[in-house]
Amino acid sequence: MSRFERPMFSSWRAVILHRPHPAVEALTRQLDSLHIQVRAVWPQLDEQDALADVVFFDADMGHDQQFPWPSGFSPMPLVALIGSEAPGRIEWVLGQGSNAHMLKPIGSTGAYSALLIASHAYQKARGDADDIRTLEDRLRQRPIVVRAVLQLMQQGYAGEATAFKRLRSISMDWGMTIEEAADAICKNDRRTRGGL
Repeated sequence: MSRFERPMFSSWRAVILHRPHPAVEALTRQLDSLHIQVRAVWPQLDEQDALADVVFFDADMGHDQQFPWPSGFSPMPLVALIGSEAPGRIEWVLGQGSNAHMLKPIGSTGAYSALLIASHAYQKARGDADDIRTLEDRLRQRPIVVRAVLQLMQQGYAGEATAFKRLRSISMDWGMTIEEAADAICKNDRRTRGGL
């Protein structure tokens, strides 16, 4: 497992999506002490807010239309500010893709740990999503691998295992994935014309 690198919060911009409230003032003081630039907004985020490094949002009065992105697809870590632990509200927070939370009333601590947890969870979720996309792409390309193996078998590599071993060798020699090598073979790439 890779080590989590602590972000340099002093260059961050935070948006607090919350109606005017003592919680906003308390959170702003905490973020100011971390040298984070803070902007409080209500009732919704603007397009420019999508450039923030983190968004804190009111879990109690929040709704989907406040965000300029689809639920669960925020372009930055989200921290829910939770006052009511009603199951429906918590379910909504989870649906937004919240990466951390702070319980209201907000005091003089909690923002730093929420920022670290949210940042780590967000990075992990993005990394996992990228890995899944890569695997899905490779899975979609499997038919081309099968065609390349069949083509290699027709060219004299006896048996599926031998042909696949050759495909793997070609991909390493050419410095590409098996799927890319299979595609080149099936397209009769000029590298394949000189002999496999």
